[in-house]
Amino acid sequence: MKKSQVVVKKDVSGKSTDTSSSSLARNIRYGECQKNHAANIGGYALDGCREFMASGEEGTTGALTCAACGCHRNFHRREVETAEVVCEYSPPNSNS
Repeated sequence: MKKSQVVVKKDVSGKSTDTSSSSLARNIRYGECQKNHAANIGGYALDGCREFMASGEEGTTGALTCAACGCHRNFHRREVETAEVVCEYSPPNSNS
């Protein structure tokens, strides 16, 4: 029995170009703070916060505030990682 490896590719809209069912795994991480803390005095200064750390539990308003710099999560650089969907299967035996 021969095993094959199938890679399901997604088009730009995220829809599968194959008829088989698949899933797309996404991991979202928030990096360094991009807020300009000196904007009100006409300057440019970042606070140096390297990574978003939620100050509260998931589902609360504290989950959207950074414990290190006090900024909202939207000021932090968003990094989205998507995993490629790979399925291994064995084709059915044909008795020809």
